[in-house]
Amino acid sequence: MQKLRVNLWMHGTGEEAGEFYADALPGGSMEVESRYPTEGLLEFQKPLAGQALTVAVSVRGQRITLVNAGPDFTPNPSISLMLNFDPTDYEGGIEAARADLDATWAKLSAGGQVLMELGEYPYSARYGWVQDKYNVSWQLILTDQEGDPRPFLMPSLLFGGPAQNRAAEAVAHYKEVFGAREGMFVTYPEPTGPAAAGAVMFSDIALDDDWVTAMDSGVEQDFSFTPGVSLEWPCDGQEELDRVWDALSAVPEAEQCGWLADKFGVSWQIVPANMGELMSRPKAFEHMLAMKKLVIDEF
Repeated sequence: MQKLRVNLWMHGTGEEAGEFYADALPGGSMEVESRYPTEGLLEFQKPLAGQALTVAVSVRGQRITLVNAGPDFTPNPSISLMLNFDPTDYEGGIEAARADLDATWAKLSAGGQVLMELGEYPYSARYGWVQDKYNVSWQLILTDQEGDPRPFLMPSLLFGGPAQNRAAEAVAHYKEVFGAREGMFVTYPEPTGPAAAGAVMFSDIALDDDWVTAMDSGVEQDFSFTPGVSLEWPCDGQEELDRVWDALSAVPEAEQCGWLADKFGVSWQIVPANMGELMSRPKAFEHMLAMKKLVIDEF
């Protein structure tokens, strides 16, 4: 059962992007989860009054949240979404999986930018990396049938710029905070671009039933993590929320409305598991705006 959710920052295009992803992603659908109130908004939020606040996109039982807001942040390839097309999930096997991958690629790449051409690579018979027209990055891969099963969708963290060569440190930290278990862990045998020998070429960890990949960039890049893509973790009660918040938050000025930035620059939203119920309470939005760490009893 999915617990970790990826949140994508949209520039007032939440509903439009939700419809795009519902069409582009296999078995996709979308729904508006919440809307901005019509009063009690901060000045910069007033143009969004009554519009969608969060839009949920569902793909094969996993959900992505689109946060409809202003132009403050933009997604970039430091966090991409990896889609695993596993032939064992298709009645037609590898040919059916490949056809589904190619069809998804065609839709996601329309109006976007190709970062790695769709083709054959040493690690996959079919792989490509694309940034779509909403600046969200996707890695599409034909999964090796011999490998361990992974979810269809996994957030993929690329450590570059100021976070270069810190992927191993991050994996160890997330294992400690979330009790995550380690999957693959492959290192660079020799220096490759900015990646040092021994840096992480590819790794993945499981947070409950959710998987996250992490790697150090092998090419120079001038971007790193921002709130344009954030990871949301629901907590069962205030005690767990306090523990996870205290373990992750490393940038006091980034703390706002349940958002934080960890020591690697990755943005997280640490929220109560019953966030939907809390936000339905009178003046809940106003109460949330006054908080940094979310306090359940103050909604």
